[in-house]
Amino acid sequence: MKYILGISLVLAIAAGCKKEEFTDTSFAKNAPEPGKLSVLFDITHDNTGLVTITPNGEGASSYDVYLGDSGDTYVKVAAGKNVQHKYAEGNYTVKIVGHNLSGKTTTLSQPLTVAFRAPENLKVTLSTDGLNISVAATADYETLFKVAYGDSTATNPVASVSFLEGQTAKHTYAGAGTYTVKVTALSGGAATTVFTQDVKVGKQIDLPVTFDDPNYDYTLSDFGNNQSSLAADPANAANKVMKTLKAAGAEVWAGTTLGTASGFATKIPLTAANAKMSVKVYSPAVGLDIKLKVEDHANGNHSVETDVKTTRANAWETLVFDFTKQAAGTPAFDATYTYDKASIFFDFGNPGSGKIFYSDDFQVVAAPPVLKQINLPVTFDASDVNYAVTDFGNNQTADGVDPTNASNKVKVTTKPNGAETWAGTTIGTPAGFSAKVPLTATSTKMSVRVYSPAAGIDIKLKLEDHTNGAKSVETDVLTTKANAWETLTFDFNKNSAGTPALNLSTNYDKASIFFDFGNAGSGKKFYWDDVMFVAPDPGSTVLGLPLTFESSTVTYNFTDFAGGVLSVVNNPHATGINTSAKVAQMVKYNGETYGGSFITLDNPIDFSTSKTFKMKVYSPRAGAKVLLKVENLTDGSTSFEKEVSTTTANAWEELTFDYSAINTAKSYQKIVLIFDNGTKGDGSANYTFLIDDITLN
Repeated sequence: MKYILGISLVLAIAAGCKKEEFTDTSFAKNAPEPGKLSVLFDITHDNTGLVTITPNGEGASSYDVYLGDSGDTYVKVAAGKNVQHKYAEGNYTVKIVGHNLSGKTTTLSQPLTVAFRAPENLKVTLSTDGLNISVAATADYETLFKVAYGDSTATNPVASVSFLEGQTAKHTYAGAGTYTVKVTALSGGAATTVFTQDVKVGKQIDLPVTFDDPNYDYTLSDFGNNQSSLAADPANAANKVMKTLKAAGAEVWAGTTLGTASGFATKIPLTAANAKMSVKVYSPAVGLDIKLKVEDHANGNHSVETDVKTTRANAWETLVFDFTKQAAGTPAFDATYTYDKASIFFDFGNPGSGKIFYSDDFQVVAAPPVLKQINLPVTFDASDVNYAVTDFGNNQTADGVDPTNASNKVKVTTKPNGAETWAGTTIGTPAGFSAKVPLTATSTKMSVRVYSPAAGIDIKLKLEDHTNGAKSVETDVLTTKANAWETLTFDFNKNSAGTPALNLSTNYDKASIFFDFGNAGSGKKFYWDDVMFVAPDPGSTVLGLPLTFESSTVTYNFTDFAGGVLSVVNNPHATGINTSAKVAQMVKYNGETYGGSFITLDNPIDFSTSKTFKMKVYSPRAGAKVLLKVENLTDGSTSFEKEVSTTTANAWEELTFDYSAINTAKSYQKIVLIFDNGTKGDGSANYTFLIDDITLN
């Protein structure tokens, strides 16, 4: 019975252990034939002729190695393995046949030289491209080459790479520099032949040139007996710069080309609109002529050069070279040329006398942004407006910082000794404002904030037509404070004695301000800011533009709708560009997505000459949408609107609404404001906005 049970158990186990079969061999049948076959010979250098043969290839599972000295006899070698064989001195052809799993084959034949004499006629070809080097070699009686690239820290043994004749060894250096490349031709014995050569590698120099990037080849090409090299910055030892000695005997035209005769890797991006380069220079004296020349490296006749004088001694300064102002008697700038090579000449025109110059940071000057023409109100705070001014009579005006608020930008005008009694400053270029100053019979005033050194000083403001200076009006106000800000109001209905009266038909679009008018310059300094057209008299009951929300007599006709609530409040954030006392506050509650408010003006808006709304906004978040819409008094379908987004959170900014496409034949008397149109508010701080100074410009 015991044996019967045992037999039954064996049968059960056998029946339960069915062998799983894998019959899909298509992956092997469809495999491509072996590729990229190669072979490496490693010969012992003891004159025994023992060679280790290692075949390699992609997709090969085994190799037939025909040794080349025994007819058709071959040795089967598995992938990743090798075979050793002793040869007598001589030349052999080793054949490798690679097999894949499906039986497909690929064949390679490689010459093998076994010689115990030293290789002869060793020829090495080195080629570099940036940080890359390629090495190839040929020789008689060699069996193998080894190359050491000169950048390894290993010394015993020196790190090297093997390659055969007909192959190319490639390597990438970690950084630019000069390296000693050593190629050793091995024989079949102990004898070798060695080749060494220094190579300089690095990316081709290109702008900007800082001398600090280890990947670049900072070759310097002197001429005329100049002597240039890389050195430490005399003011900062950690910074690398170019040091140039114009030694005694150097030519008057001695100079230095940045890089080799091939110049830069790319064309210098100079254009007709922006043809400037800058160079930091550390000169031993003031007033020395520095010349910068750019040219086509393939055609030296295509060149342009210009000169700048140093203004500092033994200190760094940035010199700007404008190639549209070429040196006298030299070719003019031509934007169609390929300027890709630059040379600098220190103390040009004088023979060498031992002066030392340092230079750094060669670069193209960035093209200035295209700025809008200046217009009222002038605050000096907008980044996209050209706030250049035009001095005359020896006035001197520059950008400055508010003496009482470092975050506020202002202009500073100095009336120096020798300035004319009539010295002044035009607010902008001679082209004036982009739009007419909107003077009317009831609005004839402008204001300027002034910080004067003394009280009782005459400040004159003059308006004119920028195309006809004879059409002008001017008026004067005396300062009342010393070393403190005050807002001076100029009423052009009260023109200065002996000057033309206000003529509302004149296109007044240019303004000039005169400090301490009537007195010659004595060095007084004036700060000024916020040149504005004055809104109607606060005592007036007429509601119109601009809307400042400061009037105690005007009724602000706010009409709220669909969850928007607009009201006048004390300015809770009197900072930055808006320090006024009163502002309007919009709260958007959970009504409709289009909830807002509108203001009904007493008269239609005049779009005949001004078509740009500006409004100061204080938003709890950036990206909030602000819709400003105008409508007809009785027909809401007659309207025009623009929507822009806030760009900053919890700070005042001025938004601009372009109404250039409005139909001026229509009448518009309502201003509609909607914040985050399309989204319901919740009445929280996140849906509470402040607005101020709605102006038409």
